[in-house]
Amino acid sequence: MTDPRKEGIRVLRELLPGVIAEGEVSFADGKFGEELGELTLTNVFGSLWNRLALSRRDRSLVTLGILIALRAEGELEVHFSIGLRNGLTVEELEEVVYHSSAYAGFPAAATARQIAIRTLPKAGDLP
Repeated sequence: MTDPRKEGIRVLRELLPGVIAEGEVSFADGKFGEELGELTLTNVFGSLWNRLALSRRDRSLVTLGILIALRAEGELEVHFSIGLRNGLTVEELEEVVYHSSAYAGFPAAATARQIAIRTLPKAGDLP
C-alpha cells in the first residue's frame, strides 16, 4: 500500500514545480488549524489526484468548475496554472469560465476571469 503523504508530496511537486522544496515537508506552524495542510496533502493530493478513472487534465477541468462556483479565489490562482501544466489550453480555460457563468452565475465567472488575467502567463509566454 502506498503512503498517501509521500504520494501527495510527489503529486504536488509535479503539479507545482519549485513550490514544494526537496527534503522533508512540514505544514506545522503552531497556528490555528495547522493540520489542514496535512489533510490536504494526504486526502486531496495523495489520494484523489492519484485515482486513475480521470486523467489529471480532466481533474483540472472538474476542479476549476467547482472552484469557480465556490468563488475560491486563492485556490483558483493556483489551479489555473495547474490546469495549464495538466495540458489544458488557454482557450479551454476560457471555456470553463464561460460555461461556469451559466451554472455558477456571472459574478462567479467574472471573478474567475479576473483571477485568470492576473495569474496566467502572457500570451507570448504560453507553451
